[in-house]
Amino acid sequence: MKILVITQYFWPESFRINDLVLGLKEFGHDVHVLTGIPNYPSGSFSSGYSFFTLRKESYKGIPVSRVPLTPRGKGKGWQLALNYISFAFFASLFGPSRCKGNFDIIFVYEPSPITVGLPALVLKKIKSCPILFWSQDLWPESLSATGAVKSRWILRRVESLVRFIYKGCDRILVQSKAFIKPTEALGVERERIYYFPNSAEELYKPLQLEDDAIERESMPKGFKVMFAGNIGAAQDFKTILEAAELLKDSSDIHWIILGDGRMRPWVETQIRERGLTENIHLLGKHPLGSMPRYFSLADAMLVTLKKEPIFALTIPSKVQSYLACGKPVIAALDGEGSRVIKEAQAGLTSPAEAPKLLAENVKALYNMPESGRLHMGRQARKYFESHFERSNLLKKLDDWMVELTESTHLNQ
Repeated sequence: MKILVITQYFWPESFRINDLVLGLKEFGHDVHVLTGIPNYPSGSFSSGYSFFTLRKESYKGIPVSRVPLTPRGKGKGWQLALNYISFAFFASLFGPSRCKGNFDIIFVYEPSPITVGLPALVLKKIKSCPILFWSQDLWPESLSATGAVKSRWILRRVESLVRFIYKGCDRILVQSKAFIKPTEALGVERERIYYFPNSAEELYKPLQLEDDAIERESMPKGFKVMFAGNIGAAQDFKTILEAAELLKDSSDIHWIILGDGRMRPWVETQIRERGLTENIHLLGKHPLGSMPRYFSLADAMLVTLKKEPIFALTIPSKVQSYLACGKPVIAALDGEGSRVIKEAQAGLTSPAEAPKLLAENVKALYNMPESGRLHMGRQARKYFESHFERSNLLKKLDDWMVELTESTHLNQ
């Protein structure tokens, strides 16, 4: 099967779509990727790229066609709007000529923005093939939740755009079961909605690092609570900082932050002002391949989200990575993400934006016998294998693609 994957984000940017296209290739499919110039999360183009980088590349044998876009910059509202619109425009303009020939199916990856669906609709019209749209984020809800857009008029226009895009897609895949009802409310029939959660790359698994591993050099001695991922508004670092401040006198408890993002300068300032330089350690962004190695040095993994209805519906993709590595999870969030941790019996949860309860859970895990934390870790890995294992999910996706292409050919 010849598959065109349309995604605004792709290697060298670190997103789950990178691994998914490799999985589709492993299943014997001819996969092509249409994407933009890498600029996430720094906001500027990656080394070797520029606005005029209109070129074809290869990612582990998979053809990649890039189109121009305006970089994210410092992540201000107008900059993100230009970033989203520019990719949609240039992918629609250049996509047909960059992705020559026929395709059996178009697969769209949408962690945000929804506008990534527009070039898919253009190419569907030209190539006469169905669209599978994988929704990682609900629009327009996420725009209002992060404070990016406050105008009700704009939000209504975005909702109309979402309805238009969804109407043109043949199947909508949702990463959380809680996405199903909001998606139905946007005019999508229930039979067109499929639950397809995130998995984790195969490299995410329990590890035992060698004594002289370089990753150990940056680790403080003591109990390590580790957060990995974007340092942004949605991740609610205010709650993390307040919880760390409450445990400031417990000098043996350390908060390790792996990642980067537009909120990092603010977090750095807050760490200094709150006197937490000995408690919170910002280790920056690291290659994907090293992440499980760092995870292995943690006593617990941390996931947080702001208290917003939209965030209660989502399962942060880091949850699958944490579970896959067999680590206890401390969660400060509501809804689906919290439910998964509880159901897996893989850690301790508290509501979003409740720093006192988060601090209490960290202290409880710190005081727990090691055998209790090891049990949570085993439960985490067991739940991952039952619900999010990569090959099982890829097989399910492959079946859906075959079914959709066959039904499309019958109806043509």
